[in-house]
Amino acid sequence: MNLPTDLLGRGLRDLRISVTDRCNFRCRYCMPVEVFGVGYAFMPREELLTFEEIVNLVRIMVPLGIGKIRLTGGEPLLRRGLEDLVAMLAAIAGVKDIAITTNGVLLAHHAEALTLAGLSRVTVSLDALDPEIFAKMNGVGAKVERVLAGIQSAQAFGLPVKVNAVIQRGVNETEILPLARWARANQVDLRYIEYMDVGETNGWKLDDVISGDAILSILSQEFPLVPRDPAYRGEVAAHWTHQDGVGEIGLIRSVTKPFCKDCQRLRLSADGKLFTCLFAAMGHDLRGILRSAADPETIASTIRGIWQARNDRYSEERGQVDRQKAEMSYLGG
Repeated sequence: MNLPTDLLGRGLRDLRISVTDRCNFRCRYCMPVEVFGVGYAFMPREELLTFEEIVNLVRIMVPLGIGKIRLTGGEPLLRRGLEDLVAMLAAIAGVKDIAITTNGVLLAHHAEALTLAGLSRVTVSLDALDPEIFAKMNGVGAKVERVLAGIQSAQAFGLPVKVNAVIQRGVNETEILPLARWARANQVDLRYIEYMDVGETNGWKLDDVISGDAILSILSQEFPLVPRDPAYRGEVAAHWTHQDGVGEIGLIRSVTKPFCKDCQRLRLSADGKLFTCLFAAMGHDLRGILRSAADPETIASTIRGIWQARNDRYSEERGQVDRQKAEMSYLGG
């Protein structure tokens, strides 16, 4: 079977699966509390894809090119029994890599079970080490010590850890160097992310973005860094290694240096909609097809058709197009 390519010649490689739209943080760049407050209506449980439905979809998508799976949210560790889903996915022939993105607060409680289930690696969102800045950014006063404990627990059980830090002007740019020092000392690969205009509720402004080049300039004041080549097509971060080979730093520069031309990702929302771009407005309903008892060939043909019709390149068109965008907490980051 020929692997599908989209209208821009991009193949299909990565699938990001949101398992819940709920989160225990209220980070302003993702789920500002003014919108996602006490009365916010999250998805009813019956609207979420079951683990069995997710596994069925992944089995169908592996022959289309999917080999890497990432579980996201919301906060994925809020989904009860997530370790069971990891084990089910790990048993699928052709799935080469299973990762999870988490805020890390619950990670210490789950690290051992996730490792035993077959998780390949974990990415933790950590935007600041300073307790006051961290508490303000997460919107609920969560303690940074709990996240650090989760990272240590994951490492203790042999899970490779990466840390992502979203940098916003006037919010946490003072944390750029402290995070780099901490990551190097604790053998954690660190990636800085330019503040992006995901969704419609975070009040994004270009003036709030600190460019990847500016971040690199700050880092270079203290750390001799050596650029490395991409490990594969579609790697979203540009990477530098420390000159002595100890540790790595990445920059995800969706705003200033878009990488749309190499994007090989699909996103599956918790209620079963397939999104072809992080900045898409609408998804394609797969839950309805799954629950209609359609045969695997029909589902595969539907997914193939969605990918082959894809021409998304929002980051390259930023400022030229005006569209509504789904919230990141809904479709997964």
